[in-house]
Amino acid sequence: MPDLSGQVAVVTGASRGVGKGIALGLGEAGATVIITGRSMTDAGGDRPGTIQATAEEVTAIGGKGIAMRCDHGVDEEVLALFAQIEKDHGRIDILVNNAFSAPSEPIFGKPFWDHPLGLWDQLIHVGLRGQYVASHTVAPLMIKQGSGLIVNVSSFAGQSYVFNVIYGVGKVGADRMAADMAVELKEHGVHAISLWPGVVRTEYLEAISQRGEVPFALNNGESPQLSGRAVAHFAADPKRGDKSGKVLIVAEAAKQYGFTDIDGRQPGTIFEQMAP
Repeated sequence: MPDLSGQVAVVTGASRGVGKGIALGLGEAGATVIITGRSMTDAGGDRPGTIQATAEEVTAIGGKGIAMRCDHGVDEEVLALFAQIEKDHGRIDILVNNAFSAPSEPIFGKPFWDHPLGLWDQLIHVGLRGQYVASHTVAPLMIKQGSGLIVNVSSFAGQSYVFNVIYGVGKVGADRMAADMAVELKEHGVHAISLWPGVVRTEYLEAISQRGEVPFALNNGESPQLSGRAVAHFAADPKRGDKSGKVLIVAEAAKQYGFTDIDGRQPGTIFEQMAP
């Protein structure tokens, strides 16, 4: 594993799913990981977990986990969050923009005209806009310290149709944002990338898969922690600046950097992961 001891990372929306996996991956590399999100009480069901529980797991795995509640759909809370982090730690080395407001109903299986108009605001506001607000807030601190990494969690939906129109638009925007932020941050020693996990066996997908609500198989997929290992290895890469502004595909990063998933496997391509 890379050594990120002494580095401060913030992972938004990390009470469960890919965000939790990224927090764990950074924690096992020795980073101080600040876990943000709204979940302070475990609601169980398809979306279990809390920011406190993730923080405890990060500490147990070798890092230092810190839970800080924040609704990333409320700008004032985001500004207060990062002001407090700067006060407490003096720096932010890694920002992972993962927060996403998933609706209670599945976001696939209907054409765009059958979804309520409000779905646009729900998916884009916390997802895409939330990534911009967090990056906008953190960039001056990273510029002042002369280093930093911003990671926008995206997906293959940035390239081809996956769940629905709005989801794809959000992922394309996340990719474009990372690419263009990288251009403007380059002279300051700060880098930005977009992260594409594969088929991730999150708590939510596992639950709805058992009900037959997922249009692809999960048995060949990745654990959420594999994404964290990809971010940790990229963050420790002395040549990461050469890849700033690009997409980091988790499965390809595993092969490039030579790490495995928690079960010891290196996952295949997205097409192999979606095979029955």
